[in-house]
Amino acid sequence: MAYAIADDGIRLHYDVFGRRRGEPVLLIQGLGADSRGWLAQRRAIGRRYCGIVFDNRGVGRSAKPVGSYDLEQMANDAVAVLDAAGYESAHVIGASMGGVIAQIMTVRHPQRVRSLVLACTACRHLGWRRELLEDWAALAQGQGMRVFANRSMRWLVGPRSLRRFWPAFGALTPLAISAPTHAFVGQVNAILDQDDSVRELLHTVGVPTLVLVGSQDILTPQADAEEIAELIPDAELAIVRGGAHGFMVENFPAFNRLVLEFLERVTAEQTAA
Repeated sequence: MAYAIADDGIRLHYDVFGRRRGEPVLLIQGLGADSRGWLAQRRAIGRRYCGIVFDNRGVGRSAKPVGSYDLEQMANDAVAVLDAAGYESAHVIGASMGGVIAQIMTVRHPQRVRSLVLACTACRHLGWRRELLEDWAALAQGQGMRVFANRSMRWLVGPRSLRRFWPAFGALTPLAISAPTHAFVGQVNAILDQDDSVRELLHTVGVPTLVLVGSQDILTPQADAEEIAELIPDAELAIVRGGAHGFMVENFPAFNRLVLEFLERVTAEQTAA
């Protein structure tokens, strides 16, 4: 097992896969999820690139400190993982909360990011989403992570898949509860505590950017993706038809195709330059 050490001493588990001489691609997962959330991307990305996945603080095999969590710190964690893996910079892919972390990483550490993929994410707080996250934290604290995971599945999975594959999703619930309650609540509060300062700096992003959203995403709807794409200069926007919030799993062939096409184009352009 490989571990990076964050600037506050927290241990962060990470894994490197794929072509060791390929260009590095750092993948950042979302709320309560660990690096297993990228299982559907490992083979596709690993064929050509050197993939780096890690468990955010609070989940998986990383440390799960008690106390406050902070997205700015978690962006620094991502940089620490990149350092430990031996890379000055990487193409960065962030999903959901991981997309916010990737935005922070890009505006705070621009020299570390070669290109940016932002999936199922947002750049501002909305009243209804803030209330939802507060309810999630209260549910997890009051009734436990398994109850929370079962009740929140409709926010992550499209209605058609939910009807057809509910028994399978029930069996996969542990993927959504890799965080203990205190760490999950800490991550929720980190999201709620994040201000709009990063949004105000998105116009400074100077790397190629792809913004991805599923057409059936009800947690970070298409309007969130459109706003990010408008704020980042020359950003591309792609919509996966039928995709919900967890479309990197539910619609992984379309997700992988769009990401690989973007990375191949960007790496070719950067190599030529």
